[in-house]
Amino acid sequence: MRPDTPAENVDHSAEAARLERTAGLYPEDAEALLLQAAAHLELSDARPAATALYDRLLSTPDSLENAPLVRALKASNLWEYDHEAEARAIIDGIRATAPRDPAPWVIVAESLESHDELEAAHDTFTEAATLLLTDVAEPPYATHPVLIGRHRVRRMLGLPHDDWDARADTLHSSSISLDELHDPKRVWSLGSDNPAELEAEISRLRAELGTYREALSRPFPVAVLHWPAGELTELLSAYPDLATEYPSHPEHLSTIESSLRELSASGTANLGIVTGTVPSYEAFAASEGSSPGDSTLLPQYATTLAARGRAVAWPPQRTSECWCGETQPYDACHGA
Repeated sequence: MRPDTPAENVDHSAEAARLERTAGLYPEDAEALLLQAAAHLELSDARPAATALYDRLLSTPDSLENAPLVRALKASNLWEYDHEAEARAIIDGIRATAPRDPAPWVIVAESLESHDELEAAHDTFTEAATLLLTDVAEPPYATHPVLIGRHRVRRMLGLPHDDWDARADTLHSSSISLDELHDPKRVWSLGSDNPAELEAEISRLRAELGTYREALSRPFPVAVLHWPAGELTELLSAYPDLATEYPSHPEHLSTIESSLRELSASGTANLGIVTGTVPSYEAFAASEGSSPGDSTLLPQYATTLAARGRAVAWPPQRTSECWCGETQPYDACHGA
């Protein structure tokens, strides 16, 4: 589907079938492709078929990069077609395992919220914030929905602002404050005859639309390419012209960290790292009709990997393993 194709003109069933066929051709990307296919099936109201895709992925959990995300999507989908008990059991399991990725937390919390389970949604958002953001100076881009969703639910519950609500306010860049956007007493335009209220609601809706557009304009991270030591040795052995790009592996790793810090300092959000392999890079070069020794292909290769869902968010939690592959935590390695 082209990015500019209106949603109402999309044949979601056909798009899901196309993605399933593509997953068969590119098994290394099957997880990301099948999740997209399941989303199209949900949009076409073929929810049992979407569940079948989630089950297909979960049948080989050891090969999944993000099993909690798949389980969360399955739970959200199940609840939408009256499988509430199974959905709740999956949600309880996700909360008990406490994944370090914010996406499963957001999905299950929003599922609870959409079914008026506001207390449970608030507890889920809070558990996620406590796990992922305690002692974190600057919340990573991927965690922003945790704080903003928590703020929204707390407003609906009538709870007073706390420190995390204040942090959510600072992350929100719209001219309309979060308090106003999340006000449960908002006067919707269809229910008001007052021109002033109508104009105010239009302004709020424009602000919300702007926020959604900003998120959709960055569907995958700005990613920097990482080569493990063995892969880099093989790459330079086959294509020595790339040695000017990679004088040594330690310098390569140092450049990745410094580049990402510079991007972050300049205000660029949603940063990530993609890990390359020589066979994958050679296949990409062939698809572009170019030589792998052409250094201008490297950023294009990184962007392609990110678009295929291969990016890992940066920075990792300070106590998590470093992105470089060392077993020591990030704050003792490249995060020092």
